[in-house]
Amino acid sequence: MPSSDRIQLDSKIYRSRAAGCLFGLAIGDAFGDAARDPENQFLYGITMDWPEKPTFSTDDTEFALLSAEILIKSNGKPTPEHVLAAWKEHVVVEDELKRGGGSERDAATNIRRGLKAPETGKFNAYSKSDGAAMRSAPMGIVAAGNPDLAAEMARVDAEISHADDGIWGAQAVAAAVAVSMAGGGVDDIIAEARRWAPAGSWFKHSFDTAFGILEEFDYNIERSWMPLHKAIRCEYKASVPEAVVSAFAVFKLTEGKFKQGMIHAGNFGRDTDTIGAIVGALAGASKGIGVIPETWVKNVQKPHGTCLSFTAEQDLFEVAYKLTELLSIK
Repeated sequence: MPSSDRIQLDSKIYRSRAAGCLFGLAIGDAFGDAARDPENQFLYGITMDWPEKPTFSTDDTEFALLSAEILIKSNGKPTPEHVLAAWKEHVVVEDELKRGGGSERDAATNIRRGLKAPETGKFNAYSKSDGAAMRSAPMGIVAAGNPDLAAEMARVDAEISHADDGIWGAQAVAAAVAVSMAGGGVDDIIAEARRWAPAGSWFKHSFDTAFGILEEFDYNIERSWMPLHKAIRCEYKASVPEAVVSAFAVFKLTEGKFKQGMIHAGNFGRDTDTIGAIVGALAGASKGIGVIPETWVKNVQKPHGTCLSFTAEQDLFEVAYKLTELLSIK
């Protein structure tokens, strides 16, 4: 898909896909977090639907809402200054940043020390984490049909907390969402994501390894499941080369189907909330809000402010629709 293209989506379809993307992200976040809960694992083994135990939004959903706010306040033209201002207003002020990832905590510490991007991301022990990838889907909503633009906005957002693979992972997710929003097929979406894994990078190596395994086992989910885990697992479960690649592998193995994607992502193990958030964002953007069970939508419609206080009680529908109003901006 040429990066210069801007699509003209039917407004109803566009709004549905935007809502599907944001709700898919939030559902994947909460479902994955619930599925790895020891009590739920004891009760159900594999989590197949929403458990009775209360679920809460984590940093995946709430940092995605931070990225959405940056886009909205910058009128779809985010700069490093917009990102820094938002982090000072909403992240640095959090005393503990509960449920926040190491990359975000390190970035907040660096900001307090007077550093700015890209140093806040480079001088960061978790610079290769999936913390920017988990929050980059809103860029794909705004840049629907223009993956290059989505990736550039993701870079601007990611540099405050990440470097190298951490940024490339965010660009891959944002660009893939942009293709998904425009109606691209599963293989088109994955091909776009892989385009942002540079030659010689760990990210590309893991992508090539994972999809080599999927091809070897004819994309059969049962046969490829354990070899896939073994091949790309590393000590830090939230690294981009493991978690983001795992998400795209699950998206392919479930052929972009929403509920199947959520069940397999949520029960994948390791960093399941982020894996689920990415799979959910892609599947929701592709199919729209209509493919998501209504009860699941209600469960995540208003986040809890578990990590970022300002997100408490925001309405995901309202945020998604505000993002769609930015599409026509050049």
